[in-house]
Amino acid sequence: MNHDLARLARLLGAPTGARPKDWPAVARRLGTELPWDYREFIDTIGGGHLDDHLYVLEPDCANENYDLADNIEERAEALEYLWDGSEDPPAQLDEPGARLIAWASTDNGEFLYWLARPGQHPDDWTVMVNEARGDWWEHFDLGFAEFLLSTLAGNVRSEIIAYAFPRDPHSFRPLHGGG
Repeated sequence: MNHDLARLARLLGAPTGARPKDWPAVARRLGTELPWDYREFIDTIGGGHLDDHLYVLEPDCANENYDLADNIEERAEALEYLWDGSEDPPAQLDEPGARLIAWASTDNGEFLYWLARPGQHPDDWTVMVNEARGDWWEHFDLGFAEFLLSTLAGNVRSEIIAYAFPRDPHSFRPLHGGG
């Protein structure tokens, strides 16, 4: 386990030893590889509920509400519907081929995404947060593990989810059933 993931596991008091995923099968289903630190987090800790507010989604989760692929598909359809109607996409998507890939949700309906730009390696994807039922977006020039660590440590603050995340003390509840 790398240093950042070990720190995350300690901060969250999370158990380790989740069932590793078949990442080539996940990549085939999604049509893309995923960031290494996310894959390592899922293989080591698993998807879960952080600080009683943030759900890190997991591939092949038995509970479809927290299944990564189901959420990616559902969010892509929902955003397309919104952007074809009344809302404008965030400016970061002005680059042709840029897209958002959901990786977490909150109890209130906010979503966290990777901003995937064309030709960019997944390990270089950054994080975007979208408010529930609105068009407010935040962009963080951080990857998955760095965003979680920085947020949990209080070094980075999302105005969208800050009222409920992070909490002290930190907590982690596995999603169970999906790995």
